[in-house]
Amino acid sequence: MVHDRLDPASRLRAAGLRVTRPRLMVLEVLADHPHVSADHVRALLDEVEDHTVSRQAVYDVLHALTDAGLVRSMLVGTRALYELDLLDNHHHLLCRQCGALADVPCAVGHAPCLQPSDAQGFTVQTADVTYSGLCATCSTTT
Repeated sequence: MVHDRLDPASRLRAAGLRVTRPRLMVLEVLADHPHVSADHVRALLDEVEDHTVSRQAVYDVLHALTDAGLVRSMLVGTRALYELDLLDNHHHLLCRQCGALADVPCAVGHAPCLQPSDAQGFTVQTADVTYSGLCATCSTTT
């Protein structure tokens, strides 16, 4: 699934957040590398010359961006993975063998594309679905 690259500074301002270098850097990493852990974000930032983003700052930035609705966090096994939230209403395919994670459009359409049989008074705004199985590569090697 192709994501539009929106201007990170504009996205931060629209979410009511200050534009800081660490926030811009993390948004850029996530634009190029969806479905990554905080440690992977930090490793990618380590490749950037003259960066000064500490490990704790990466976690703080990811939490702030998630709280502001700019980043989605998903729990895959015991790891949290992050991606830009571009409000494109997609779900995920997860390979149980190699851990590959891929975006897949919502099967029904508009968010939320799934409704619980009994919402118990909740106003449902999103539905996060992860389909799991074996990817094409792992299916042919087993």
